Amino acid sequence: MSHPSYHEALPQGVEVLRWPHKHPLPESEVVAFFQSRDLSPSRWSNGPGAVYAVHVHEYLKTLFCVNGRITFSLPDLDRTVELRPGDRLSLPRGIRHGATVGPEGVTCIEAGE
Repeated sequence: MSHPSYHEALPQGVEVLRWPHKHPLPESEVVAFFQSRDLSPSRWSNGPGAVYAVHVHEYLKTLFCVNGRITFSLPDLDRTVELRPGDRLSLPRGIRHGATVGPEGVTCIEAGE
C-alpha cells in the first residue's frame, strides 16, 4: 500500500493510519497487505449499534475498516478511536479494547500475528 496516510502513534504501541482519500481503499489491497506478511485475513460485518465488550487478545491485531464506521474504546489509555473506510488500527497483544459499530453498520478485514 503505497498511498500516503496520516499516522497516529498512541501509547503502548497502538497505531492508527488514516486513509486520506475520498475514493475507497480497494479490498484487494487490504488482502494483499496481509498476504504480503504471510497472514490470513478474515472479513466480517456487523449491523448498526452492535457492541463488543472490552476484551483482550494474546496477539497483535491489525484491522482495516472497509465500509461504515466503528469506534474502539481503549479504557487503559482513556481514549476512543473512530475508524472510517480505509483506516487501519493496530492493537498490540494485551491491549484492552471494546468497540461500538456506527449507525450505518461496518465491514472490516483483520488478521492476527
